[in-house]
Amino acid sequence: MTSAKKKAKKAAPDSAPLSELLRLPLGKVSLADLDPGATPGYPGKGKDDAPKLTADLGPQLSDLQEMLFAAGRTDPETAPRVLVVLQGMDTSGKGGVIRHAIGMVDPQGIDLTSFKAPTPEERRHNYLWRIRKALPTAGKIGIFDRSQYEDVLVVRVENLVGEEVWSKRYEEINKFEAGLAANGTRIIKCMLNVSFAEQKARLAQRLEDPTKYWKYNPADVDARDKWPAYMKAYEAALEKCNTEAAPWYVIPADRKWYRNWAVAELLRETLAGMGLNWPPAEFDIAVEKRRVAAS
Repeated sequence: MTSAKKKAKKAAPDSAPLSELLRLPLGKVSLADLDPGATPGYPGKGKDDAPKLTADLGPQLSDLQEMLFAAGRTDPETAPRVLVVLQGMDTSGKGGVIRHAIGMVDPQGIDLTSFKAPTPEERRHNYLWRIRKALPTAGKIGIFDRSQYEDVLVVRVENLVGEEVWSKRYEEINKFEAGLAANGTRIIKCMLNVSFAEQKARLAQRLEDPTKYWKYNPADVDARDKWPAYMKAYEAALEKCNTEAAPWYVIPADRKWYRNWAVAELLRETLAGMGLNWPPAEFDIAVEKRRVAAS
């Protein structure tokens, strides 16, 4: 066992909450030490019971999300909000997580943004401009399919700007996220860790299934040629932007069923730990009961 794995195991025993098991320890990061096929904290026996275990999270997730949404409707100035950041290589399953995990809550309470290549308008602004515009409002759960981290990942590997530019962004992102947390946003940053071999298998599957041709992007194969560079860029982002205000969770993503359950459970744990309650009535209940009865 590597020193990184020993450190993680010592910090988070198997009985610990999933947020502790998947939280990336502070310090040097080596993705080679993090098994994309692992299933830490999973309470079942394997793939067959995953759909039920994931669905079982639904009722509590739904209630907690509705409490959060209700808080935003009744007290928009101080109500908390949640931001889930999904970051990972192509085929890691960002869309699958959105459908199977986030999809269990009321879509009215979700702000979903998928960040593609910047538009001409977005390029005229600081890279965080479009991120700020997409932040969740009070009582909402924001989902970022890709995020501000594209500007220290793709931008770095593809040499879209010089190192003197992207190297300053880690600290800028840390300050940005710290500000969000200080203003009532709970941040759940998930790096979906898919292996090189599993990505190849998923790309091949897309080419065998006409219903998945639309998912296939020839550029993904070009990115595979730069896999070491992308892993180095991810390690830097994970290491430099792993803070108390916005820690990283590394989600093993080779097993889709585990990945979906894990993100759903992380969201449930986060919401459950926020001390949410149903807002009290802002009217005289007895009076309103009489009025309804007489109507």
